[in-house]
Amino acid sequence: MAAAAAAAASPPAIFILGDSTVDVGTNNFLPGSNARADFPRNGVDFLYSRPTGRFSNGFNTADQLAVLMGHNRSPDPFFLLRKKPRGFTKSKFRGVNFASGGSGIFDLTVQTAVSFVNSSDELNNSSSSSPISKKNGVSLSEQIHQLSYVYHKILAVRKQKGTRDLFSKSLFFISIGANDLFVHYHSKSKQPKEKFIASLVQAYEKHLRNLLQLGARKFGIATVAPIGCCPSQRLFNQTLGCLEELNDLALAFHPRVAQLMYKLSSEYHDMKFSIGNTFLITINVINHPNRFGFKDGRGACCGQGALNAQTPCTPTANLCPIRDDYLFWDLLHPTQKAAQLAAVTLYSGPPFFVAPINFKQLAEA
Repeated sequence: MAAAAAAAASPPAIFILGDSTVDVGTNNFLPGSNARADFPRNGVDFLYSRPTGRFSNGFNTADQLAVLMGHNRSPDPFFLLRKKPRGFTKSKFRGVNFASGGSGIFDLTVQTAVSFVNSSDELNNSSSSSPISKKNGVSLSEQIHQLSYVYHKILAVRKQKGTRDLFSKSLFFISIGANDLFVHYHSKSKQPKEKFIASLVQAYEKHLRNLLQLGARKFGIATVAPIGCCPSQRLFNQTLGCLEELNDLALAFHPRVAQLMYKLSSEYHDMKFSIGNTFLITINVINHPNRFGFKDGRGACCGQGALNAQTPCTPTANLCPIRDDYLFWDLLHPTQKAAQLAAVTLYSGPPFFVAPINFKQLAEA
């Protein structure tokens, strides 16, 4: 009981890396980015209806997991903390959120992903095949470089033992890969699925090894949801059904990531991990929305056109009156209610959804 009380009083720090599913405002600091959400109607259910850069009506999955672990919300974005003199070194350090909308495992993904995930009309009218000079987001490589910066800031204050203890006890939550799959599918790449997934996981391994070198030891991994069922992707299907080829890529990605994590843990014996099968978690809800309290599991709450998914959520977009009725907030992202459901499953779900242990067990390990 005493140990549990102590854990509740001082939850572990969280370092969050990934894409728009867990971005809490990173891209607000990138004026040229096309992947931003720091404007209404985003944040309509956040405190004071404030748009924060989250691609959500309120909290996203990073926030919901942080709350379950004892924080009040996700840690602040790296760029915001860097502006504060003691942002990385205060005694009650909560962690950092590095996640960035549009980011992927491959470095090049962040340059092209935004063009490839919009509706079919917008895609056909875009110049997505041309180079993009402005910074759309922060790649995973760069996020890890930012983490290295944080490491050395903390090292200067806590010294080697204190920094090593902090990193080894912290949870590193990573949600990434969807944008890589989007780009591969919509670019009509001729590379076979198996070869593409193998190269993607190989790149992921390099990133994870860099995190291990910095002292990360607890990894909470969310793999890719059935992104072929996102409202914007249904528009590429004449029947408005899911894009099954895109879903097949997500299905193939999960077991390869699981194999990678077991391989790394056999080398780093003090490493612990939890892998959330986001595909299974989400497809369950898409197939049976009513069982989970949703009335609409296909369309977007905020947007315009067919399925409310032909445009992103903007200040002039249609807005559903009851957000909790919808699985999807906009053309790609879950509502606050859906994000909470995903977070609860990752945190305390059974091995069918999250293995070999869940995030709660990982945090307490």
